[in-house]
Amino acid sequence: MTTTPAPLLDDAVTASGPRGKRRANKPPRERAVGLHILLAVASLYFLLPLWWLVVAGSKSTQGLFTGTGGPLWFDSNFALFDNLQQLATYNNGIYLRWLGNSFLYATAGGVGATVLAVLAGYAFAKYRFRGRSVSFMILLASVMVPATALVIPTYVLFNNLGLTNTIWAVILPSLLSPFGVYLMRVYVQDAIPDELLDAARVDGSGEIRTFFTIALPLMRPAVVTVLLLSVVGGWNNYFLPLAMISDQTLLPVTVGLNAWQVQSNSATANGLIWNLVTSGSLVSVIPLIIAFLMLQKYWQGGLSLGSLK
Repeated sequence: MTTTPAPLLDDAVTASGPRGKRRANKPPRERAVGLHILLAVASLYFLLPLWWLVVAGSKSTQGLFTGTGGPLWFDSNFALFDNLQQLATYNNGIYLRWLGNSFLYATAGGVGATVLAVLAGYAFAKYRFRGRSVSFMILLASVMVPATALVIPTYVLFNNLGLTNTIWAVILPSLLSPFGVYLMRVYVQDAIPDELLDAARVDGSGEIRTFFTIALPLMRPAVVTVLLLSVVGGWNNYFLPLAMISDQTLLPVTVGLNAWQVQSNSATANGLIWNLVTSGSLVSVIPLIIAFLMLQKYWQGGLSLGSLK
């Protein structure tokens, strides 16, 4: 009969004891330093384009190409306020009109998509009806379809309805958010117990009252998340309004800035407006930053709640 030597057993016990576990679980200093370096490089990678945009937005057209500060630093001629003044007056202030259009499309489409996603997600999560599984499978399949692949069929449909070159050609397609419905359904399933809804029904509360007084307050983190994603998607929407709208006064800021870029690429020296392209791009991201800062506490609360479940 073969026996295991005692020193090996002692080593195994020592390695599996509390002290051995602490040594195994404690990350080495080198690993921590490596992770910090990796996070610093990733942060720099994401912040560098934003920093370039801030710097470029403060330069004149000449400063963008022959400035003294280089591409990543400010020029000796700080032209940010002059650029903002030109933005407000160039071509009868068309940029302000584009900015207002983007606000309309993002707000109307984002709020509408959020409302539909909340209602559909709650229904998929808490009600049993015929065709529920098949409908949800079709919804998941639609998430896999790129939005750009639907632009041409959508254009043909809206053209037959006579809605192209109107604000409805941008707002109505933005009301559909399959991913928002999926996100709401998953969140409602975990965050709202069926027993809570059953108790409200036993107390005599109707379905509508139960939804607004009990379910909707618990859904606030997910609602804010879907709203933020929908608004950002509507604000950054480019290909849909490009295909649907030909009237310059109805363009969003994304398509309008691209038109200025094309103009600058093909214009002579007197028609170059690169300073308006860069400063206009800088102004266009400010509303998104404000929206994120205003809603981040609700979004972080939703993420924290999800991590505890």
